[in-house]
Formats: sequence, structure tokens, C-alpha cells
Amino acid sequence: MDNYTSDEDLDMDFDTQLIIQQSLQDICKPGTAEQAPENERLKGEEDALLHLTKYGSAFDEADEIGRLPLHKAAVQLNTNILEITLKASKPSVWEQTTHNGETPLFLAVSNCLLENATFLLLNGCNPNAKNFEGNSPLLTAVLHDSYDMASLLIRHGADVNLQCANERTALHEAARLGRRDLVKLMLVSGAHPDPQSSYGFTPLALAAQRANARGQASDSSSILLEAASGGNPDSVTLLLEYGADANVPKNSGHLPIHVAADRGHLLALKILIPVTNFAAIKRSGISPVHCAAAGAHPECLELLIQAGFDVNFMLDQRIRKHYDDQRKSALYFAVSNGDLSSVKLLLSAGALPNQDPVNCLQIALRMGNYELISLLLRHGANVNYFCKVNPLHFPSALQYTLKDEVMLRMLLNYGYDTERCFDCPHGDKVHRIYDFEGWTSTVIKDTLIRKCMGRLHLCCPVFMSFLPLPNRLKAYVLYKEYDLYGEGIFTGTW
Repeated sequence: MDNYTSDEDLDMDFDTQLIIQQSLQDICKPGTAEQAPENERLKGEEDALLHLTKYGSAFDEADEIGRLPLHKAAVQLNTNILEITLKASKPSVWEQTTHNGETPLFLAVSNCLLENATFLLLNGCNPNAKNFEGNSPLLTAVLHDSYDMASLLIRHGADVNLQCANERTALHEAARLGRRDLVKLMLVSGAHPDPQSSYGFTPLALAAQRANARGQASDSSSILLEAASGGNPDSVTLLLEYGADANVPKNSGHLPIHVAADRGHLLALKILIPVTNFAAIKRSGISPVHCAAAGAHPECLELLIQAGFDVNFMLDQRIRKHYDDQRKSALYFAVSNGDLSSVKLLLSAGALPNQDPVNCLQIALRMGNYELISLLLRHGANVNYFCKVNPLHFPSALQYTLKDEVMLRMLLNYGYDTERCFDCPHGDKVHRIYDFEGWTSTVIKDTLIRKCMGRLHLCCPVFMSFLPLPNRLKAYVLYKEYDLYGEGIFTGTW
């Protein structure tokens, strides 16, 4: 009999919990607003919830994601619902977290419900309780750009220097997001102006407010370098005014001027050019001209050329080893990108086209870019270069033009050494079969067929239609490999 009574009580508790959850979930349903005025509807829900408060144990039961009725009440728009639920809940569950580590106060802050957060703080809820991701309510308020919420939390004891995930503080986030009012609030409230995260970063926006303008991250990236990466000229100017050094490299050797050129930040680049020493650039092993060419930023490239930077500055060996092709020149970067504007600027400024292990002309030929090829040839590109990877007896450029008469004519016009194509490295003697393969009888017969056909027969479609040859051989007999517009592929029938 006692067991039966216990089961009945459990069923009642379950039903009560279900009613409470449905009551909290139905508060914001739009359908009920049509049945009664807003005040009457809310009043009725409050009365229903007050009636359920006598079942105190039901307010201690969580759903499948760990949310108590108090968690759900914390995200409701009606503060009276939260007040009733808090009074009905035991104080021991006021700081209980969901499966994500969220307290009722954290949820109220996340949903920017200022009145709910105020009520919970007045009742002693902890403003420094972090969720499982390591974020505090104050940092969450900053992420939501809620100045009033952040101010409320600080007034009720939130720690402005509390370290969250990756040792970030609320000041880090306010600075990173560029929220000046929140940055000022943190500083006025006692936040350290120059904290470092686990990655070694300090708030970049604090250069004018006693932060260290010469600070560096764990990879030696200076604040000025990070500002140059962002491209904000005002930030770069401000940091320089507060003593930032434009000649301090990061571990890779890059300077702020390199980053600005690579990202295409023209205004920041203008500011950095006069304050950067050439000696520092030489020590880095790479010129900002390389960076501008690699990033395909012709405006930055033109600015650097006008400022007197050497377009023939070659990459240092320690930089070149990171590239499989061992590239050296800025021109190579521009040609590899197919950036015609940058190539024109570099060649006009005196860039030499034959300085790289892999010839710039070879890259242009492989891309099939006629305008780029013509531009390089007009500025002295070596048409008779030899490829180091796969050297041939004749100049290597020919291998890219065998199916392109336009490119072949361009090479011939600029002095391609055709005699090497007819020069046999084995001499004029008869070659032994095991030493040199030579021409097969099939090739000789194919050539003979085409010669014997004669021009009259080749021009007669009726004759070709009766010729018992496969289509591919017909295409060869008709010299289809020289058809520039047909791409040398025969698919029709005669």
C-alpha cells in the first residue's frame, strides 16, 4: 500500500513539472494574445504559476538539457514570472547550471534581459560564474554590445580582470570589437590596461590609454604589425605617435610594411614607408615589393616603386627555401598570379625577367597568356632558356607551343634558336636500334600517304568520303593538326 502511494506521488510530481514547463513555455505564444488582453493573459499565467508553487520539489527538476524552471523563467520577458519561480525554488539551485554551464543569471545576460538580470543580482546571484566555454557574464555582455548590462554587472561585483577562455578579459573583447564606450567603462572600473592573453596579445585599441605601444605577442608580432594587418591608418598613426617601432620584425622576419603591402592597405603603407629603414628590410630577406606583387596589389606596388624601392631585390635564401620553385624576384610573383598590371609596372621600372631558376617566360607560356608572353618578350625575356627540371637538346620554350601556332610565331619573331631543333645530338651516323629508337616505318608511311594524296584529292570532299580510312587518319591526311580553330581534333564524318 505504501509503495502504491509512493508511485502516485511520483506521478503527481511528474505531472506538476510538466504543467510548470508548459506554463513557462506558453508565456510568449502569440496565439493566446487574441483570446484576452495582454495584462489579463499575463495575470492569468502568474496566477496559474502561483497555484503550482505549493509543489516545491517540481521546481528542482531539470529537463533533458539541464534547465530548471528557474533557467526558463530567467529568459522570459515577464519579470513577475521570474520572481515567482525564484521564490518557489530553493536557494541551492539558484546557481545550478545547465549542461552548458549556464546559470540563470548567465542566461538573462545572454538574452540581454536587463530587468531579469537586475532582479537576480539583487537576490545575490554570482556575477562571475563562467560557463563551460570559460566565458563570464561580463564578457558575454561585451560580446552583445550591451553597455547597460556590463555596467549593471560591474556595479554588482563583476570582476573586470577575470580571465576567461584563453586568458582573455572583458577588456580584450571590447578592444577587439572596437567598442570604445565599453573599453572606457572597463578602464574606469579598474581593468588592467595592458593584459596579455594566452597567445600573448594585448588590447590593440589601448595605445592611447597607457597601454604598451611596443608590446609583442608570443610570435614577436608587434602591436603595430597587427594594426598594419588591419589596415586602419588612424591606428597605425596613433601607435607611431606613442613610440611603436616600425622596424621590429616578428619571428618570420616580416615587418609592418610587409604586412600592409601584402594585404593591400595603401593608406597604412603610405604611413609606414618613411618610418621603415632599408637596413631592416634587407635583414628580413624580403622586400615589400615582393609582398605587393604576391598579393596582386598594383596600387601598392606603384607606390613602392615611386618611393624608390628596388624592383630587382631578390629573396634571401632562407625565404626562397620555402618555395618549391626557388623563386627570387618580385616579377615572378606577379607573373605567377597572371597579374598583367603588376607585371607592366615592374618591367617598366626595370625589373629583369631572367633572374629566377624557373624562367618567367616559361610560366607565361604554361598559362597560355598571349599578352603576358608578348610583354615579357618585348622586355628581354630569354626565348632560348633551358628548363632545369627537364632539359632538352633544344630550348625548352618550344614544348609549350607545339599545338599553338600563335605562341610559336611569337617565339620565332624574338629569335628562337630553330637550328637546335634540327641538330641531332647523336650526329649524322646511322643509329643502332638498341641505342636510339629513331623513326618507325609507320611514321614514314603516314607521311608518304599524305604526300601521295596530292592537293587536288585533298580538296575534294567526295573523294575523301569514299576513302577507306579511319577518321583520325583522315584528319591527319587533311593537315588538321594545323587548324588553329579546330584545335586539331577531328570528329566529323565524310
